[in-house]
Formats: sequence, C-alpha cells, structure tokens
Amino acid sequence: MTRFFKSTGFKLFCIIIAALLAGSVFAVADRSGSSPLNKVTSVVFGPAHRLAGAVISEFKGLPVSFRSSSYYKEKVAALEKEIDELKEQLVDYEDVVHQNEFYKEFLELREEHTDYSFAEAAIIGRDPANTFSTFTLNKGSVSGIKVNDPVIYGKYLVGVVSSVTPTQCTVMTILNPRNNVSAYEIRTREVSYVTTTVTYSREGQCIMPGLPTNTAINIGSLVCTAGVGGKFPPDLIIGTVTDIVDSTTDTSTTAVITSGIDFSQITDVFIITEFDEQTN
Repeated sequence: MTRFFKSTGFKLFCIIIAALLAGSVFAVADRSGSSPLNKVTSVVFGPAHRLAGAVISEFKGLPVSFRSSSYYKEKVAALEKEIDELKEQLVDYEDVVHQNEFYKEFLELREEHTDYSFAEAAIIGRDPANTFSTFTLNKGSVSGIKVNDPVIYGKYLVGVVSSVTPTQCTVMTILNPRNNVSAYEIRTREVSYVTTTVTYSREGQCIMPGLPTNTAINIGSLVCTAGVGGKFPPDLIIGTVTDIVDSTTDTSTTAVITSGIDFSQITDVFIITEFDEQTN
C-alpha cells in the first residue's frame, strides 16, 4: 500500500484533484460561476469575438447583394441587346437623313429646271463582278425610260441608261471608262471632259484629262456637266477635284475627281426622261 501512495500515478491524481478544488473555491469566492479556464479563454479570445461581431454588423449594413455569375451574364446579354437595338435605330436615322437630303436636292433641281421630266426608280440588282458599279433599276420602257437617259442622285450625276426592257433598265455609271461626259470647272470655267480608267474606277474616281500645265483648277474645285452634245443636261455635279497629276507623256495635266455619292450604298435614283437640250 505504501508503494501505491508513492507512485507517479497517485501523485498526478492528487494534483488534478487539488486543481479542481482550487478552481471550485475560486469560483465560489468570485461568485460568477465561471472557472478559471473559462476566464482565461474569455480574456484571450474576447477581443477576437468582439471584432468578428463588429465586422458582421458592418456587412449587414451594406446594401450589397451577392449574386451568381449567371445573373451578371444575363445582365450583360440584356445590355448588349439594347446596344444593338440603339445601333439599328441610329442606322435608320442616318438613312432617313440621307433620304431627306436626296429629295431636298432633287426638289431644288426640279425647281431650277422646269423643262426636266423625271422618273423615280429603285435599284433592284447589282453585278458584284462588275468593277464599274453597274446596276439595274425597276423602271423600263413602259415608264418612258430610254437608252441614254441621264441618271442622277440629288444634284449628282450617277450615269446613263445603257439598256432597257419593258420593266427594267441597266445603268452605266460614270465609273465606267466607256462613259465620257463633257464637263467644266465652276470657278475657272475650264472645259474638258470626264472619263475614267480601270485603275481610277477601282478607287471610285474619275479623271478630267487634257488640262494645260498652267491650269487654274485646284484641289477642292467642283466639276459639273457642260451639256455639250445633248446627252447630259448642263450643271449636274460630277464631283470634287481631289488631286492634280502631271502627264508623263506630254505637257498636259489631269484632274482626279471623286464623286460626292457612294455608288455602292445608294438605293434610289431619278432618271431624267426629258430636258430641252436632249438629242436622243
């Protein structure tokens, strides 16, 4: 028995019992009902609990709602759709503006030239393989259309009718090298003719060749039809001079002309079926 009381196990047992009794006495004396272990834990981890509570409280006050990624994908898709719709509305608006300008210039031309007779036509076909912007209109001989009738867009010359059926006609534009138009520059009154080449046609340009080297025509000059020959009426706008090129074979100069219309974008034109100077 004596050996048992002197063993290490018994001594450890006594230490645990003594610690529990001391804790109980301390709890009674403190009258709080908490053990020293609880108090130590409270002292050490109390600030951490208070900090966590404060953080949670702050987050509860924030007006933030956490949503899934699918929600934001739907929102992005909706916004992209709205942007596409606005772009379509802008295109429609631009079309209306161009159409209004088209009819405004046409009305001015009709008021200035009461001898002109017109037929409005819509483009119903384009030849994508044709370099010279040839297109087909929905008006033909039953509407009074004839070969060599001038075709205009506003006050700009587009080309000439090259073939006719009862209900359709084909237009050869001024970007075709076969088309030669007598022309003049409105400031200097220099007279020549306007044609083009395959190279210039691909760039959407015409040329006014045979000008003297001392020509007064400058970049920015406006070139119009002269009306010589009776094929085209006078004063239709052909385009604006965008370059002056000296000839490499003689002493002449060539004016490069760019039309004010985009032949690939126009959808409606007017055909001049009659005018006083017309010979056909």
